[in-house]
Amino acid sequence: MALLKVKFNQKKRVKLAQGLWLMNWFSVFAGILVFSMGLFLKIELRKRSEVMDNSESHFVPNSLIVMGILSCAFNGFAGKICYDSLDPAKFAKWKPLLKPYLALCCVFNMLIFFVALICFLMRGSLDSTLAQGLKNGMKFYRDTDTPGRCFMKKTIDMLQIEFKCCGNNGYKDWFEIQWISNRYLDFSSKEVKDRIKSNVDGRYLVDGVPFSCCNPSSPRPCIQYQVTNNSAHYSYDYQTEELNLWRRGCREALLNYYSGMMSSMGAVILLVWLFEMSVMVGLRLLHTSLESIVNPEDPECESEGWVLENSLKDTFKSALENLKKLGKFNQVEAGAEGAEGEEGGKTPAITTVS
Repeated sequence: MALLKVKFNQKKRVKLAQGLWLMNWFSVFAGILVFSMGLFLKIELRKRSEVMDNSESHFVPNSLIVMGILSCAFNGFAGKICYDSLDPAKFAKWKPLLKPYLALCCVFNMLIFFVALICFLMRGSLDSTLAQGLKNGMKFYRDTDTPGRCFMKKTIDMLQIEFKCCGNNGYKDWFEIQWISNRYLDFSSKEVKDRIKSNVDGRYLVDGVPFSCCNPSSPRPCIQYQVTNNSAHYSYDYQTEELNLWRRGCREALLNYYSGMMSSMGAVILLVWLFEMSVMVGLRLLHTSLESIVNPEDPECESEGWVLENSLKDTFKSALENLKKLGKFNQVEAGAEGAEGEEGGKTPAITTVS
């Protein structure tokens, strides 16, 4: 029994073709939207590529850009088919191409669904990318005189100001690295010497943070040095001074920003996928309803359209059988080639009569 079998007369076929033509052009605009989202996400990721460890995060925007281009191409082509289907003479030239085209549509829709899932599942990969990238970026914060790294201080400072964050996981991350350049240290000072000697790696570590970690909403002037020393500041307790420094780490801030953006895009892609699926089903109904016309010379006659010629179970069984036959055919070919090779390797015996 055919799946989604529908009876059509000429009026219904015309309405279906016109509706699909309109839907395909809406899908072209949806493809432009997907392309634009991918381009926007790629630009946003490139803005902060210095604090990302690898380029895996660009898989999502690249996929969106490709899917957007393919969507415009596929739906533009389908729109032309639907327009020509109103004229039997013009539709005749598309008949041989419709089945391969519908198969390609199935693959395309599977890819769209896969990209939508990736948008929701990319958070884990993005988390590790940001964690390592921010860690490396903070190490290079002091290298303002080193070619290739001189921009890192500005990048980190702008990032912490824009996203209201501090450090990788929190402000205490700055206590574990030397973020002040040796150029601005007085090595004749006893305090500097003692701090460097007290560290195994000879680094100048302080319980301080860059100015960009300061919260402008704090009612008191920002305390960015001797952050954990309560006695160094009047009426101060670093554990209760919530407004002094940003408490949230930049990894969490960026992760929430990008994952929220990708989740929103994933929801849009799912809607586009549902729309594309409905277009594909409609095109299949149009295709079968036009092919099943008994008398092509009488366009007003009734016909039947369906999505699958047999039930879903029968179609699945048929597909499995075809795969098995294909596998057996390959085995037979391989066996035949082996037999030919063996025969070719044998030397026929030649007898001579004297």
